[in-house]
Amino acid sequence: MGQDELPIGAAVIGQSGGPTAVINQSLVGVVLGLRRGLHAQGKVTRILGMRNGVRGLTEGRLTDLTGTPQAVLDRVAATPSAALGSTRDKPDRAYCQRIFESCQTIDARYFFYIGGNDSSDTCRIVSEHARAAGYDLRCVHVPKTVDNDLVGNDHTPGFASAARFVVLAHMADGMDNAALPGIKINVVMGRHAGFLTAAAAAARHEEHAGPHLVYVPEVPFVMDRFVHEVAGVYDRLGRCHIAVSEGLQDKDGRAIGGLLMGEEKDAHGNVQLSGSGALGDQLAHLLKAKLTPKGGKPPRVRADTLGYLQRCYPDPSPVDAREARLVGEHAAALAARGLSGVSVTLGRESTPGPGERYACAVGHQPLEAVAAKTRHLPAEYLHGTCDVSGAFLHYVRPLLGELPPFELLE
Repeated sequence: MGQDELPIGAAVIGQSGGPTAVINQSLVGVVLGLRRGLHAQGKVTRILGMRNGVRGLTEGRLTDLTGTPQAVLDRVAATPSAALGSTRDKPDRAYCQRIFESCQTIDARYFFYIGGNDSSDTCRIVSEHARAAGYDLRCVHVPKTVDNDLVGNDHTPGFASAARFVVLAHMADGMDNAALPGIKINVVMGRHAGFLTAAAAAARHEEHAGPHLVYVPEVPFVMDRFVHEVAGVYDRLGRCHIAVSEGLQDKDGRAIGGLLMGEEKDAHGNVQLSGSGALGDQLAHLLKAKLTPKGGKPPRVRADTLGYLQRCYPDPSPVDAREARLVGEHAAALAARGLSGVSVTLGRESTPGPGERYACAVGHQPLEAVAAKTRHLPAEYLHGTCDVSGAFLHYVRPLLGELPPFELLE
C-alpha cells in the first residue's frame, strides 16, 4: 500500500494488564516511531494516550502525547510501571463495540494496544468491528507480559526484567538459606506458564546453590512426591531452597493455590493467586508436619511470596529495555506499511547454547495467531518433576543481563 492510501486521523495508544519494568519503553517506542513516520508524513494528526487503557478511551480520558518533550519521554521510558495507567478489563464484543465507537468519535485511525493475551484479543475484536463497519482503523498489538506466555515469540518484553529480579532474589535468598540452614519456599508469579519460576534456576552460581527444587505448572504437582523430594535434599545438604509457581496444578488441572484459598476470583474471573501468601504458608505447614520426627523438633521452614515486586523492580534487564523499545517502534513501522490486525513478535536469530552470540529480531503475526492463547514451557526445558534442563538455562541466561559475582569462603 502506498502512503497516499493510508488514512489520516489520530493515533491512540493504551497499556493493559499487569505493568512491567519496561512497558513504558514500548509506549515511548510507539510515540517516537509515529513522530518519525506517520506524524511527520501528515497521516497521524494527533498521538493520544489512553488513561487506564480502553476504559479511559471509552470514558474520554486521553492524554495528548504529540508534543511531549523528548526529555520527558526519556525519563518515562526509564520509569517502571504503566505511565498511562493500566486496566484489568477484559472486553467482550459489546465492550469492544464501544471502544470502536470511541475511536470513531475522536477520528482515530491507528490503534496500538500494549499488553498480553487478553489485550491482543481486545485488539482483534476491535479490528473486526472496524472492518465490519467499513471504517479504516489500523490495529496493532504490542506484546508485553512477565509470564512469557505469548505464542509466536521467543520471549516477551517484560519477562526478562522480571526473570532478572527472580534470579537475583534467589541468589541472595540462597545465601541466606546457606548461612542459616532450613527449608525455604519462594512463590513466583506464573498462572499457567512456568517460565518465570524456571528462571530461578539461573541463580545457581555454585554446585550446592539453590534453588535446589523448581516446581512449575506444566508438571502436575503431587503433595507426597513434593515432601519426598524436599526430604531428599534436606537429608543430603541439611537445608533446601525451593522455587514454586503460584500456578501449581494437580493432575486434573486444578490450581493448588486456588484450592487452598477457596477459589477467590480476580477481575478476569481467574482464581486469585498473587494476592495471598496462602500457597507458601500451606506448603510450609505441610513440610513441618511431614518432616518432624516423632518426638523430635520440626525443621525450620519459611515461605515468601515474591508478588508484585517481580513486575516493576527498577533494575531492568538491558536486553529487555532495548527490545521493549524496539517492539514499540516496530508497531509504528507496521502501521506505516499499511498493516493492520497484527501483533509484533520477537524471534531469536541465534541458537541458545555455550558461546551463543545472542541476537533477536522483530517481526509480526496475525492477531488470530496469538489472541487468547497461552504458550507453555516446552518439554525440552523440563528435567524430571522438580527441575529445568540445561537447554532452558541456555535459553534464559542471555536475556538476564550481567549478574553479580558471589564468593564463598573455604
